[in-house]
Amino acid sequence: MYIAKPDPNEYAPYYEPYINKVQPDNLLEVLHLHTDSFTDFIKSIPEQKADYAYAAKKWTVKEVLLHIIDAERIFAYRALRFARNDKTELPGFDENDYVPFSNAGVRSLSSIVEEFTAVRYATITLFNSFDEAAFMRSGIASNNTMSVRALGFVLIGHAEHHRQILIERYW
Repeated sequence: MYIAKPDPNEYAPYYEPYINKVQPDNLLEVLHLHTDSFTDFIKSIPEQKADYAYAAKKWTVKEVLLHIIDAERIFAYRALRFARNDKTELPGFDENDYVPFSNAGVRSLSSIVEEFTAVRYATITLFNSFDEAAFMRSGIASNNTMSVRALGFVLIGHAEHHRQILIERYW
C-alpha cells in the first residue's frame, strides 16, 4: 500500500518542516528505512557524548533520544485513536515536563537503542494494520486537526529534526 504525504489541510502549519524532512514519500516504506538509519545513528554516538549538553539548561544527548521515543509513542497513540474513528479531542503535551522523569542519566545508549527499536516496530505494526481509509481519518490533538497519515510523517520528521540538532550542536 502506498501512503503519500498529507495535504497541508491535514496538519497544523508548524508540522510542515517535519513532514518536509521525510523522503521518500511512501509512509510505510520510509518507516522501515528510517528505523534502520536512525538505529545506526544512535549506535554511532560515542558513549562519552551520551550525557553531554551543549549549553546549560539544554537536554543531554540521551534526553533528546528519549524525547524522540516519547513523542513517537504519543503520535502513534493519536494515530490509533483517529484511525479507530475516535472523535475525542486529545490534549497536547509539554515535552519539558517529561524529560526530568525519563531517567536518562541512568540509561545506557544500548538500552535506548533497544527501546527505540521496540517502539518503532510497534509503530510499524500499528500502521501496517491500517487500511487506506484509516490513514485518511483525522481527529483533533493540541487544538489542531491531524490525519493519521500526517502523524506517521510527523513522527519520522520529528526524529530527523532532532538528529539534525544533535549533529549540528552536540558534536
